[in-house]
Amino acid sequence: MVNSPAKKSSVDKRQKIMDAAVHVFAKQGFYNSTVADVARMADVADGTIYLYFKNKDDLLISIFEHSIQFFIGSAYEELKGAKNAVDKLKKFVYLHLKLVQNNPHLAHVIQVELRQSAKFVKEYANEKFFEYLNIVRSVIEEGQQQGLFKKSLNPTLVKRAIFGAIDEMALEWVLMNKKRYSIEEAAKELCLLFIEGMMERKE
Repeated sequence: MVNSPAKKSSVDKRQKIMDAAVHVFAKQGFYNSTVADVARMADVADGTIYLYFKNKDDLLISIFEHSIQFFIGSAYEELKGAKNAVDKLKKFVYLHLKLVQNNPHLAHVIQVELRQSAKFVKEYANEKFFEYLNIVRSVIEEGQQQGLFKKSLNPTLVKRAIFGAIDEMALEWVLMNKKRYSIEEAAKELCLLFIEGMMERKE
């Protein structure tokens, strides 16, 4: 089904506003930024923002939803060519950290500014985030079925541990003024840590 020109224009304007907000929030900080600042950067009237977003918090959360949806789509595509669960986990970790490296303003907003939104921290339940976690869970379960990962592992717990490690590495990368290591090194070390710990040992 082809989108109408009016609908496409609406989607484009919404994306334009989110792109502007990423730039403003990354540069000025979420709390120091106003809707007027975003409108100015997006070259739209202040009132236009409210046609697409309820408020500044809603705009921030929408940026998060859009970014995680993009990552999920990229992850499914990336994992298609993996030969086994170990290869999938490596690809997943590398993809996440590579996107952080390639999108520094967005990474700063997601890793730093999003945590400052009380609405997000206390009230927000995002199904897409759980879909992200369940990609990791499915990889672990696949590895167990393939005899690569220990049967004793609890995939529900391990998926959280892996996400936490990736998230912490991404946060440090964003906050480092001088990069002391490459994204490739970070991904390699994380994979070595988790994969070595999860591997089923053959007697």
